[in-house]
Order: sequence, then C-alpha cells, then structure tokens
Amino acid sequence: MILHQKTQLWILGCLLVVAGFLSSAVNAADWSLGVDPNSSPILARADDASLPRTITNQVQFDNFSLMLEGQRVFLHSGEFHTFRLPVPSLWPDILEKVKAAGLNAVSVYTHMGLINPSRGVVDFNSFRALQPLYDAAKAAGIWIVLRPGPYINAETTAGGIAHWATSEVAGTLRTNATDWQAAWQAYIQGIIEQTAPNQISNGGPVIAIQVDNEYSQSPATHAEYFAELEAVYHNSTIVVPLTYNDPGEGDNFINGTGAVDLYGLDSYPQGFDCSHPEVWNPVTTNYHTYHESANPSQPFYFPEFQGGSFDAWGPTAPGYLPCQELTGPNFQSVFNRQLWASNAKLISYYMIYGGTSWGAIPFHGVYSSYDYGASISESRALTTKFGELKLQGIFLRSSPEFYKTNFIADSSSGLAATSNPAAFATFLQNPDTKTAFYVLRQTNSTSTAITTFKLNITTLAGNLQVPMVVPAITLGGRESKLVVSDYSFGASKVGYATAQIFYAGTIGGRDILFLYGNSTQAHEVRLALTGTQNKAHQTQSPLITFTPSANGTMIVAFQAGVQGLNTIWDSTTQLVLFADSATATTFWAPVIPGTSTFVNYWSIGSNTSVLVGGPYLVRNATISGSRLTLTGDLNTTAPLTVIVPSTVKSVTWNGASVSLTAGVTATGGFTGTLTPRAAVKTVTVPKLTGWKFMDSLPEIGATFDDSTWTVANHTTTNIPFKPYYGDGRILYGCDYGFCENIVLWRGHFTSTGAQTSVNLSINGGEAFAASVWLNNVFLNTSFGNSTNNENIREETDDKFTFPAGAVKAGDNVITIVQDNMGLNETNGGNPNTSKSPRGVRGFKLNSGSFGAWKVQGKVGGYTGFLDKTRGVLNEGGLFGERKGWHLPGFDTSSWVARDLSTGLPGGSAGVGFFVTNFTLNIPAGIDAFMSLTFEEPLGQDYRLYLFVNGWMMGKRVANLGPQAKFPVHQGILNYQGVNTVAVALWSMGRTAVSPNLQLVLDGVLDGGVGGIKTDNPPWSPVGR
Repeated sequence: MILHQKTQLWILGCLLVVAGFLSSAVNAADWSLGVDPNSSPILARADDASLPRTITNQVQFDNFSLMLEGQRVFLHSGEFHTFRLPVPSLWPDILEKVKAAGLNAVSVYTHMGLINPSRGVVDFNSFRALQPLYDAAKAAGIWIVLRPGPYINAETTAGGIAHWATSEVAGTLRTNATDWQAAWQAYIQGIIEQTAPNQISNGGPVIAIQVDNEYSQSPATHAEYFAELEAVYHNSTIVVPLTYNDPGEGDNFINGTGAVDLYGLDSYPQGFDCSHPEVWNPVTTNYHTYHESANPSQPFYFPEFQGGSFDAWGPTAPGYLPCQELTGPNFQSVFNRQLWASNAKLISYYMIYGGTSWGAIPFHGVYSSYDYGASISESRALTTKFGELKLQGIFLRSSPEFYKTNFIADSSSGLAATSNPAAFATFLQNPDTKTAFYVLRQTNSTSTAITTFKLNITTLAGNLQVPMVVPAITLGGRESKLVVSDYSFGASKVGYATAQIFYAGTIGGRDILFLYGNSTQAHEVRLALTGTQNKAHQTQSPLITFTPSANGTMIVAFQAGVQGLNTIWDSTTQLVLFADSATATTFWAPVIPGTSTFVNYWSIGSNTSVLVGGPYLVRNATISGSRLTLTGDLNTTAPLTVIVPSTVKSVTWNGASVSLTAGVTATGGFTGTLTPRAAVKTVTVPKLTGWKFMDSLPEIGATFDDSTWTVANHTTTNIPFKPYYGDGRILYGCDYGFCENIVLWRGHFTSTGAQTSVNLSINGGEAFAASVWLNNVFLNTSFGNSTNNENIREETDDKFTFPAGAVKAGDNVITIVQDNMGLNETNGGNPNTSKSPRGVRGFKLNSGSFGAWKVQGKVGGYTGFLDKTRGVLNEGGLFGERKGWHLPGFDTSSWVARDLSTGLPGGSAGVGFFVTNFTLNIPAGIDAFMSLTFEEPLGQDYRLYLFVNGWMMGKRVANLGPQAKFPVHQGILNYQGVNTVAVALWSMGRTAVSPNLQLVLDGVLDGGVGGIKTDNPPWSPVGR
C-alpha cells in the first residue's frame, strides 16, 4: 500500500513530530528519595507543594526498572482493547494467552465515547465494564496499565472522545477550556471509582494510569489541561503512578506543569505500509541516547511499541496477513531486541490482540477489522508471530539479572567488538552480579545476508572471544540474538552461551536450562555441569560435542543439523536441554500458583513453573500432591513432554488422565500423547439460506411523513469547519445528536418549474458514500475515496441533475442517505479536528431555495438511544434499524422470501433488509472460530451493514474493500441455539448487485475458557 499524503501526514503527526510535545518525565533534581518502613525507595514529588505526590509503596521505580511489591520487574506487556471484544466472558481467553507468551501485563484503553455516551451519563455495564477485566487479569496473573484518555487515538472515532462533546463543547478540546474540563469530569471520576479498589495497593492488578495520550505540552493551555487531569487523580484515592505516552522524540518539557510520574515514548519504526511487507526501515539507533538526554533518572518505558499495523480502506489495501508479515517473527527478533539493547525495561506492544472495530467504533481511515497483524488474530487464534514473542517472553521472565543493567558499550568499543563489521553488538551488564548481555544484529538491520563472526565478551573469568569450538556465531538475514555470560539458572551458572535461552530456573529443586537455536546454524554454551549424571536419556549425537574447558567447565557445541528436543545433561542437580527453534516454540512454561495475595503473578506470588511441550496452547497448570493438572487447547494430536518436580507421577489434560512414559530425563520428566476429543470433528456450520426481505427506504415514497423527524434549523455550531455554501443553516449530524453510522436528510422545496439540479457538498469521512434521490427518483451516489486512492475525499461537492419529469408540482423532497465513517482523530495536531463536520456542508438549488430540512439518525440520538446493552455506537438511522429489524426475535414472517445474492428488487439503487436465522450446536469445551465471509470479488457498488444477533459486526464496502471476512465470536454467536443475521444492503448504483455471504468455520480447538455468556437483548416494540 502506498499511503496517500494525508495518511503520511497523519503518521508524521503521530510519530515524527520533534518539537513541543508533552514530556511526563522528571529528573533527579525534582524528586526526593524517601525511605519507607521496609527500606524500599519511594519517589516523592518535590517541585509543586500544591500537589503533594507519593507513589504507593507497591509501585516504585528507579533508573533501571519498575519495582512491584518490592521486586524488580521487566514490564512486558501488550495492548488489549476490551471494547473491541464485546464479550466479557472471553476476556480471560486473551489474558491467558498473554500470560502463556510469558508477558506479565496488558495496556488497556477505555473509550469515553462508549462509556460516556451523553452528558452526565456514565455507563460501566455490559462490555463497557471494568470489573470483569480487573477480576480476569488478577486470576490470570496479569498487571494492567490503564489508559482512559479521554483521548486515546486507537484508530477510533474522534480518538475516543465522546461524540456529544465534539458538538456541545464550544472550547478547544484537550485544553484547559472550562467547558471541555466540565465535559470529561464525569467520565474520569467514573474511571477512578471503578479503578481505585482494583489498584495493586488494594490487591488488584492496576499498577499505573496514563494521562491522555500522544499530545504536545505546548502551548501552555495544553500543559494546563494535563495538570487539570492529574489534579483529579491526585485528589482522589488513586495512588499508582501516572504515566504518559509521547508520540515521538522531541524537545520535551520534562518538568513543570503537566509533568507526570513516569514518562514513556512510543515508536512504530516499521511504519504502516503492509503492501510491501518485505521492505524494512532500519532500526532506531538513538533510543538510548534520547533516554539519557530526556529522563535518565527513570527507567526507559515504551507504552506503545509496534506490534503490528493498521490497514486502510481501498482496493489496493492488502488486508492484515501482509501486516502480520511486515511485523512478523523476523521483525520481532530484530526490533524487539533493539529495545533491549536500548536498555528499555518497560515495553508494551501495540497491539497484542486487535479485535474488531464493530459498529461506529473506527475512525474514518480504517475498516471494521482491527486485527492489526497482531500476535493474536482477530478471531483469537495464535499467529506465526506468537511463537517468537513467547521465546522472548519466557526468556525475560526467566532472567531477573536482566532487569537491572547498565549500558556499557556497543561495537564501536573493543568491549563488544565483532570480528566482522557486518555484525553489530550492544553490551549491557548487571552492576551487582556482573552478568553480561550482548544484543547482536546485522549492522545493516535491513540486510537479508547471512553474517558470521566472533564476538569479544567480558566474563568474571576474563575476556574471551567466542565461540571457542564452533567456527562462528551466525546471524541469518534479519535476525537478532542474545549472547550471555555469567548468567544464572537456579544455583548454577552459564559461563557464556551463544545458543539462545528459552527457560532458566528451578523445577523440583533442580536447576533447569533450556537452550535453543536455528537448526541450520552452530551454537555453543560453556557451563559447569554438576550433580550425579544419569546417561539413560542423554542424547547421543555426533553433532553435539563436549569439550572440557577452564575451571572445571564444559563447552557443549551444537553443530548445524541438531533437531528436536535433546537432553544434554541430566543429573541430580541439573537438567540441560537443547532444541531447534521450531521445537522450542512448541514449549510452554505455565506458572504454578503460589500462596500470596498475588498467587498467579510470576515472581510476586510464585516462582514455580513447569515445562510443557506439544500442545497448541497451555493455559494453566497446578500441582496437587503427585498430580500435575494442565488446561489448554489442542488443534491436532500432539506429542506431550513435561518437565516437572520428581514428586509428580500423573498428569491430566483438561480433566482427562494422560498415559505417560518416562522420557527426556530420568526424574521429573514424562512423555505422552494428547489427542483432541472426537467432538472436534463433529463441528459444522450451516449454509445461510431462507432469507426474508423488506424494503428499508420508504423515505423516498410519495406519502412518507417526516413530521416526527428533527428539524435541522441551527444557524450556529461549535464545529469549527463551517459550511461552504447554503442559506446559513447547519446540517451537521452531530449537532442534532446523530453522529453515528447512517444519517438521512430530507430537504423540501416547492416547485417553481425552474429547478433542474441541486449542488450538494457532503462530508462523511474517508471511504464514505451518499446516495441522493429527488422524490422517488434516484439521482446518483457521491463516493468518498480511501487513503490508498490517488485522491482522498472526506467529502464531495457534486451537481445532481434532475431527470425530466422528476420535479413534481408542489412539495418536492431531496433525500440523502449518508454514511458517517467516524470522526477524525487529532493526531497530535489541532485538538479540534475531532470536531468533524459530518453531514451536508453545502446545499443549493439552481433556482429557488429550500424550505425545511429534516434529519434522522438512530432512534433517540446520543441522548435517548434505545439499546443500552450494545451501546451508542451500534445503530444508525436506516428505517429498518429504527424499527429494530436487525434485532433477534423480530417477526419477519410477513416478509417476502428473497435470497441475499439476488440483491434488491429491480436491480436499482436503494436500501433493503435481509434477515435469516440458523441454529448452532457446538459441543461444550470447543472453541470454534467462525466468520461471516463474502465470497464474491470486490468491485460492486454496494455497502452492507452486517448485524449478528443485533450487534453491528462490520461494514462491507464492496466497491473499495479490502475486507471480506468478518470474524464473529461466541457470546455474540449463540453456540447452542438460534442465531439471527440481518443485513442492511445499500445498493448505490443502477446496476444490480449480488452479495454472496456465508458462515465459515475458520478453525476448531478442543479447549477454550468455557462459560461464555451471551447478552443479546431481543427485539421489543418499546420506543420503536
């Protein structure tokens, strides 16, 4: 995808602005170091006596890392938006997958527009709830950094700011304007009320709260806005640190008005061109120097680091699989480890799970899918990226010595010199233990060449050049590695390792080291092998050699070609394993719960784990007596390998006993086979048939009565983008409470015999459309274009000519069906760009003038909308939506039978509703991934609004694309009952259209989290 200039500017605004941004860090001179009764450091704010600030004892930090409950932590996180998965009982699924990848936190945006749909209304019910998230996070052992905005960006409409505020607030948004402050107060107070009892200080998972997002601190009104937000938190029961996410390196205001407790930097180094996933940008080499210049007294924090990419509307948009490739395992290998080399100790990947921008959630630049090419797909399946992330995550979880390191040198110094200038190394060292970490990559990080070299390292035993037995360290094209020296695993030490480390720790009193490496490369490790050896399970291979070395150590060399899992050393005190990289990704290291308040949190509540190889996913593990109980998912028959304490004698998988044989090690290790239950093979989905049809555009009929519609007679607006032409009336939907989805306009005029055309300028955002009728005669459709078209159009300015005989004597009506694709984000620029002019920006007859203008959106607008469960962004203003035809239980028995694939009667432009029902009977304990998929090619002039059991799960824009597959989850779908699919088909031209929609089974797993609840309120006549 070649991004159009506007999107390029948007990216620059988000990522590359270099001056005037809010910094939320402080330097050492602005903090005093206190001592609590346990002699733990507390950072107390000293620069503003009016806002005394003490960070809770449970959350502290120094210049190295975060400390939780007094323990150093590498905050390893991913972004998860619960509002993009509107099934709270599925949130544990995502959190358990995050935990299984070795991560320990999620970053969570909340959405003001959904929670605060109208002035004074704050709603934490249904999918807007926070308590189910907090409960699920604590149960999974996952910390939360909450990011409530009010502005969040997130490719969401108005950047998350409530639609009502974009119209009702006269002052500039995201400043200290009095009416803007009044607008966000109730929302932020609601966030505080829900969150305060769930802070870590109260035994909950919340460890920090971010103030707004990606914004300049200059001019002063911006900084004062941040100070106002912070004051509300400071004057509440919130005690966790306040953080900030800076959209780019710049001349940041580190101190003073608006500064928060912990500053962070976001970075998307690969950009967003998914059309060319093989084209890389180089790694950013100045992260460390920037941090040292900006906030060296704090740990280096990345609240957002690229974990994928969004995709834009348009026929050349590639979809999300190329985005997954652009930011795939190679990207993760090189770019994630570059953050390690920069000494960053707090990292959150945006996104870890993207989900779905259903309803009116997206801003106008993106479509319904928010898959993002993330490590967990929109359907909740694990992607090819998940394995590499897990290798990194379990290593970081296993390596507490890495949480406190100094940046020592890079390859420009002899301390980290490589024998080949094509290879680059960065040297970090723990100042206490002297454990050394060398992050290796290609000097040209975009290179696809294979590079071999030796590396100078520092060890407690002296300086060495490694490797010492195999010929060289090998870096494949676009690969990064970590070499360690004087590294601990349990009570044992690794002298050095050019092999990669997956897991290091103790299991059942033995020190366990699990190494891995690419099977086409050679690797080695030097360590002291201790204990009484048992050779019964030791791998015998000429490709694995043992060479005695200094001080009683052994160099174990792995030549190219070593595959599978290999037992290198099996003794009473140690178990050393080596696997090729592909085999290593099949292993998991679930946390065995501890006994403290935070029983499921690694290092804080538990330091006990086991190793499990083979299954698609291991969710949880517990040990009771001699039994290991495992839960997880299977997609196929898989070999099982477990490394456990020697006291374990039996294993269950999802409640069923597993037949075991001894393997891998003489004690504390078993092998077996896991087979999915037969129920997996019984899962099928029905064809979508039996469609019923009803016209949904009576507004163009001769007798249609719009007397109950809202009169559009405003002559002033708080939206700063004024009409282009007309008679002074404002025809912006948000000004009348109709901000979301489809809005209809009706302009009346009296015939004089001279009217032959009308000029209309219509704004619906990128990729929008607006169809126009004179009375019941279709005139034409105006199309907005997309970011990858040559000409971007958020709005149109077109002349519509009246066919002969279309104008009738007396009253005539121009009817406009206009889509609202979402409001603009501010993107670090003018805060008022979220006040988007969605509607008619110009209207003019060639002769005469308009009488009344009427407008209609969803029933009740944003103040009185009917569906409190699905919320303010779910419905639009189509006649069928206003009548509730999209809801389950609506009686369509009197409708005509008509297949969706035949389109509208007569093949003409218009809007019609198609509804069908089908039954699912998915066995319990099965996680089936399903989608509603359009099987005809792009290019037809229609757009379609897809409702599943009342939830508007996506917009199909068939003339632009690219989206054809719309995943729908259990909880929206009833897996054991009747389901309703309703389709609002908008045909936009004079040629017949033929959508071909089917329910598709995309994957089946034996497992899942179970207990999924549906909350799909049925049709009711009340209010409709």
